[in-house]
Amino acid sequence: MTAAEFRRIALSLPDASEAAHMGHPDFRVAGRIFATLGYPESGWGMVKLTPEQQELFVKTQPAAFAPVKGGWGRGGGTNVQLRAAKKGAVREALITAWRNRAPKRLSESIPDT
Repeated sequence: MTAAEFRRIALSLPDASEAAHMGHPDFRVAGRIFATLGYPESGWGMVKLTPEQQELFVKTQPAAFAPVKGGWGRGGGTNVQLRAAKKGAVREALITAWRNRAPKRLSESIPDT
């Protein structure tokens, strides 16, 4: 998985847009951030999951997914080590994060995977 692939998948989701937050590219739906690139450094992404979703991703792919340090991580912020991540898993994580932040009517526009 590359940063370009992460960006392409994130922006392929309905009403997703790219902006910047704290010097990093981020991806938003309805003005709410669901993912970022380049945090904590180049080669990493972040997806905004629930703590339960985070636990599942970390448990099934510990080389690719890890909680963000501190309070954001306890709240579900999950780092993605892009080089170690499989494209399908990142796509699933991005869709999950997008659904968590999208308005209900919009989140129902993508069928469950």
